[in-house]
Amino acid sequence: MNPSFSIRNATPDDVPQLFELIKALAEYEKLSHLVTGTTKALQEHLFGEHPYIEAIIAECENKTVGFALFFWNYSTFLTQPGIYLEDIFVLPEYRRLGIGKALLTRVATLAAERKAGRLEWSVLDWNESAIAFYQRFGATVLPEWRICRITEEKLREF
Repeated sequence: MNPSFSIRNATPDDVPQLFELIKALAEYEKLSHLVTGTTKALQEHLFGEHPYIEAIIAECENKTVGFALFFWNYSTFLTQPGIYLEDIFVLPEYRRLGIGKALLTRVATLAAERKAGRLEWSVLDWNESAIAFYQRFGATVLPEWRICRITEEKLREF
């Protein structure tokens, strides 16, 4: 029998568990060396005077087992705001229970309720199971687009 789970908005009390899930995501993606943030910064960006991000938590068996973290973006072509899903992650031992689908559905529902022009996210090209998961929901993987990034040191040099 599959255990039941719940999906809810993150609260300030969730920040330590959320940060642990972020580190678990980085480990899964083989990018742990890039995690330089702190729970204090995450707390401020989620619940400070000027929140930059929102998060949804998945709980199962009294444990935080997944999350989705997102924020507003903007499409100049549509002249509409949209939502960018920065991360969606479920601990491996809790996959195939419908938790990822529930997290993605909640974010898509929020985007529709908020009249967003689109919902977008990125996926690593080697993560074939994630790509297949997203495509089952009608997502289009845009092969002609590449992510460009300038990080802190280069930003200061700019």
